[in-house]
Amino acid sequence: MKKNRPGSIVITKSILIEEMHMARATRKIEILHAASKIVSERGIFNLTLEAAAIEAGVSKGGLLYHFPSKEALVKGMVDHLAENYRHKIATSVEESSKEKGKWIRAYADVTFNNPYPNKEMHAGLLAAKAVNSDLLDPIRDLYNEWQDEIEGDGIDPIKATIIRLATDGIWLSELFDIHYLGEEKKQEIYMKLKNWIDE
Repeated sequence: MKKNRPGSIVITKSILIEEMHMARATRKIEILHAASKIVSERGIFNLTLEAAAIEAGVSKGGLLYHFPSKEALVKGMVDHLAENYRHKIATSVEESSKEKGKWIRAYADVTFNNPYPNKEMHAGLLAAKAVNSDLLDPIRDLYNEWQDEIEGDGIDPIKATIIRLATDGIWLSELFDIHYLGEEKKQEIYMKLKNWIDE
């Protein structure tokens, strides 16, 4: 019988621990998506820990392991959304071939063309406003960072801010299901804003 080399048990253990962490992270994200789906489709008042557990296909104990309260669950939704957008915009800025206007360009690009893959995750913002407005602090902090970058972006800061506000307006009107412009008109507005950045 072939003996394992010294250290092979440690390596196997390390791989198993890493796989467990990945499985937990995946399960956590599945719970966040389930909670967001409930808020998006049924409204914030139907978001309970029991409902989120059922939607995610986990036991209530499994949900409580990751999120011990409704407030923790909503905080997780906001944190996950904020981190996702932070990463996407930072990546877009790094990949930009143009120095002037790179932040506002990245902001428009990500918001118009590369949104969160599960749009329902935006419902976390609505949930946070309803549960505890302080839970929106990660998004507020992110917007403050971006606004500072946008205003120092090498183009007129007022123009850059107007472009950000127009971009936000379209995103928020879709989030609140107030008005949907349609893809063609939305794309025309996006191109107009992009051209304005370069003027």
